[in-house]
Amino acid sequence: MRSLRHLLPSAGSLIVFEAAGRLSSFTAAGRELGMTQAAVSYAVRGLEEKLGAKLFQRRHRQVCLTEAGERFHADVSLGLSHIRKSAEDLRQQATGGHVTLAASTAFGSFWMMPRLQQFRDELPGVDLRIQTADRDLDIIAEGIPLAVRGGEPLDWPDYNSLPLADEEIFPVAGASYVAKFGLPQTVKELASHRLIHLEEPFREAASWEEWFQSAGASLSEVDAGRGLRINDYALVIQAVMEGQGIALGWRHLAERLLASGLLVSATSHVMRTGTRFHIIWPKNRELSDNARKVRDWLAAQA
Repeated sequence: MRSLRHLLPSAGSLIVFEAAGRLSSFTAAGRELGMTQAAVSYAVRGLEEKLGAKLFQRRHRQVCLTEAGERFHADVSLGLSHIRKSAEDLRQQATGGHVTLAASTAFGSFWMMPRLQQFRDELPGVDLRIQTADRDLDIIAEGIPLAVRGGEPLDWPDYNSLPLADEEIFPVAGASYVAKFGLPQTVKELASHRLIHLEEPFREAASWEEWFQSAGASLSEVDAGRGLRINDYALVIQAVMEGQGIALGWRHLAERLLASGLLVSATSHVMRTGTRFHIIWPKNRELSDNARKVRDWLAAQA
């Protein structure tokens, strides 16, 4: 088998080829890489000569990949992306670097933000970056060391995990709503209030119907389908605090707002699903010292 050293002019030529193919321009590739257009063209020509295949069709002020070039570009892009992620991981482990935590917007807003000053006081040398998304990220593919996720460890065979919080759900209202309409005296009476529904598009979330069933209420006795519908939990809580109605609150997210009086528990019944929220991290990647500190700090909050 011929070695890569004999097949390719240099590894640098692959970086030039990837940029030129992605941007469909030798000039733009040169600008991105800090090279002249002529240098990019020379590197690509050398690569074509070594491979014995034409990789680009040259057009006026533009280049486009040939069929062979497209196949080669797909493989080169994939290979370079893996190399980049590995290099970034090694550099982060060597230098400490920043630590990224992937979580829902709700967790970032209502759990992490109120504790951020405590985090900085206790881990002053750690640069924490919180990455939120409307769905659970593939943190292995994204090169993210830590995430917070609801479910069970069996759901994540490629990850280690530590428990963070039990899932406990109960209705919450804002102070202005309570002042105007009062609190329901019974579960059945709650159904006559303005309800705010979380319609989570990607993650599973308990519904009002499930909560009423857990409280022993027959759905034939209550109409749990009426009310305002919102697809983001942070907006749900904002609507509750603005007095727009009563919504389901997750204890680990609502506890600080309850303690401050911004939210009020609307009934005594708590739905316990048996599910937990966990800190997870990939089994196939060693955590940096700073990532371990963040993981342990999060676990200690439980």
